[in-house]
Amino acid sequence: MAKDIQDYAQAHSGYNNVGMSRRMVLGSTATLAAAPMAALGAAAPAAAQGTAQPPPSPAAARDPMPTGRVTESGEFLTTNQGGRISDDQNSLKVGPRGPVLLEDFVLREKINHFDHERIPERVVHARGTAAHGYFELTDSLAEVSKADIFQRVGTRTPLFARFSTVAGNRGSADLARDVRGFAVKFYTKQGNWDLVGNNIPVFFIQDAIKFPDIIHAVKEEPDRGFPQAASAHDTFWDFISLTPESMHMIMWVMSDRAIPRSLRMIEGFGVHTFRLLNDAGQSTYVKFHWRPKLGMQSVVWDEAVKINGADADYHRRDLWNAIDQGSFPEWELAVQLFDEEFAKRFDFDVLDATKLIPEEVIPLRVIGRMVLDQNPGNVFAETEQVAFCTSNVVPGIDFTNDPLLQGRNFSYLDTQLTRLGGPNFAQIPINQPRCPMHNFQRDGHMQMGLQRGRVSYEPSGLGGEEPHEDPRAGFRSVAAHEEGDKLRTRPESFADHFSQARQFFVSQTKPEQNHIVAAITFELSKVETASVRSRMLGQLANIDNSASPDRPARLARAQHPGEGQADAQGTDGRMPGVRRRRCKDCAGIARCGGKCRRAAQDRAPKVGGIAGSDGRAIKADFQLAGGP
Repeated sequence: MAKDIQDYAQAHSGYNNVGMSRRMVLGSTATLAAAPMAALGAAAPAAAQGTAQPPPSPAAARDPMPTGRVTESGEFLTTNQGGRISDDQNSLKVGPRGPVLLEDFVLREKINHFDHERIPERVVHARGTAAHGYFELTDSLAEVSKADIFQRVGTRTPLFARFSTVAGNRGSADLARDVRGFAVKFYTKQGNWDLVGNNIPVFFIQDAIKFPDIIHAVKEEPDRGFPQAASAHDTFWDFISLTPESMHMIMWVMSDRAIPRSLRMIEGFGVHTFRLLNDAGQSTYVKFHWRPKLGMQSVVWDEAVKINGADADYHRRDLWNAIDQGSFPEWELAVQLFDEEFAKRFDFDVLDATKLIPEEVIPLRVIGRMVLDQNPGNVFAETEQVAFCTSNVVPGIDFTNDPLLQGRNFSYLDTQLTRLGGPNFAQIPINQPRCPMHNFQRDGHMQMGLQRGRVSYEPSGLGGEEPHEDPRAGFRSVAAHEEGDKLRTRPESFADHFSQARQFFVSQTKPEQNHIVAAITFELSKVETASVRSRMLGQLANIDNSASPDRPARLARAQHPGEGQADAQGTDGRMPGVRRRRCKDCAGIARCGGKCRRAAQDRAPKVGGIAGSDGRAIKADFQLAGGP
């Protein structure tokens, strides 16, 4: 069994740990724009269980959950996440007289809190599962970051990690083909740090202004309310076919990574390029990676379909049971560190969230490990109410000008204000920092603190020792020089949308390439609009260059498959239809053998249909492999 598991892991290990695979090949063995590949019959073996760990430590051994945030005299001003404020008089601007920057999370938190003090609203969050645990530092980053969490080897920091699907609602199935959210809230001594990423290192879009569009496109179509938790429909592929920047992400989403064997066997990525800042004010670029100790494993599509039908809670059940039985899942946290000079030399822009830095170019440096050792005590109180915000950082960690990250910094906080009913969501126990928190933000829906005294502003000479700024240890942004015209544009360095998409595809093994081709074929077979399918095939040909020479001939074969006769299905209460292949006289065949014409649907080996004996095309309603 151990050998079977090892062989299976090797067969599914393409594009190792996000670096371009060490098995790089010169050309692809499968063609993305071609007809479906033959189905693979191998089933994935059961995955190995994690090494048994000692039982969880008693809850009393953990840092106690904070119970309030009463202002104490003489303390420093902090944000709601516990980070100290270095300047509460001025917003962050480009120069003394320049425009205010969107990344000023201190300003936005303060204004948003004020704006929402009288407007309580809440919506339900997406499907997810979570666990408590800790992060242990194994390699200090003191030379590049002043963040306390990166200073002392052996230090353990409590955390809460949440995994989720993206497209589906809370009641959707676990094994949908989808990106998996991988969000971790670290309760550091300097305040909360949220590393909010995915199990895929890149994203669909480069600028946050397109985020509503990609989500609207992948969600159920608004006029019919389906499909649920699925990208196999017209609106998603219509958007993707018109958005070349999504091609790299599409290769990942159509790969085996989108149907993981277990949440304990997925990688995680911060996606964006961040900055680390040391005591001397020197900045270093960083990308964050999570690597599962159990290795990365996936299921194949047929298994995913069957598992979803048999146990829609497969992933959350697996994670819960593993922790409950003492097999604590573990991930290594690794970083890619580089400076401004490398960023200028690199083939792609490090601010482009649709690109990655191959591990062969900058190897991963493992700096710690995350262990999840305790299940939530209440799913609603913790898993559903936890509020992750990319803007939650601590001194020593800072943002870059990645336009997707800049937009996320605004969006996540604004979302929590609505979803959790108002500006006091940081008082919910799962969101409270484990360090002192003091500021003058007042009232609002569900205020839990007993805020004594007459002074609720700063500066003041009335109250004596009130919280004040900490210019030395408070959060400071990287002192970056910015200048330029005010524009709505993309830099030329963001323009290559196909090189890394191709590099990913050709780095896969032949079975993995076949899985990608089969996934795209299945998805496009659900697309009713022929022009959308054609546009997408054109985009795929830009990725797989081997598709170009004989692409028209192969597309013709996809539209006109082999010889055969039509065979009708009965109408005994089931959906009637007809399987059509090439027939002697297509015009003489009535739909479903003349029975129930209006309800009948034509099925064919390809969604493009077949050709009759006179050469005339007969359209199909859906592909045989993609229909019920």
